Amino acid sequence: MPSISTKQFGIVQFAEEDVFEFPNGLPGFEGERRFLCIERPALRPVVFLQSIEHAELCFITLPARSVDPRYELEVAPEERTILGLATGETSFWDQSLACLAIVCLPSEGTPTANLLGPVVLSRETRKGVQAVRDDCRYSALTPLQPSATEENVADPSAVSKDRSDRLAEV
Repeated sequence: MPSISTKQFGIVQFAEEDVFEFPNGLPGFEGERRFLCIERPALRPVVFLQSIEHAELCFITLPARSVDPRYELEVAPEERTILGLATGETSFWDQSLACLAIVCLPSEGTPTANLLGPVVLSRETRKGVQAVRDDCRYSALTPLQPSATEENVADPSAVSKDRSDRLAEV
């Protein structure tokens, strides 16, 4: 079984079928194409998006609907193709897709979540995209409410290293 040495989680073993591939990378990280989703029960609903290639690259994310319960996902046709969705298909993103907002934890100020460009993962095809919207309905700097983040999210020592806690399916 392959494993990676990560900055936050130590050695993490994984199965190839646990990996999400981003064919186009992520904006600003175009060379990063393979990620694992790691979840720790004590930190739910936080999901860590850990790069397979670079141990130091790990995004903190939250399900978009935990930030805004009325969040409406919009996925462009080319992104739908990458995810393996039919162009006219109405996506049931609660079941087949995961929609995650990348969290920013500034050294000062309020933590924010990017609802303008969420990370969208297909549980079926194991593909991912960052679906940047072309409207201004949501912000890339949506302030998080205290209930959306926990004090220990920014504390890496609070993360358990038990492999059984790793999220196999987001």
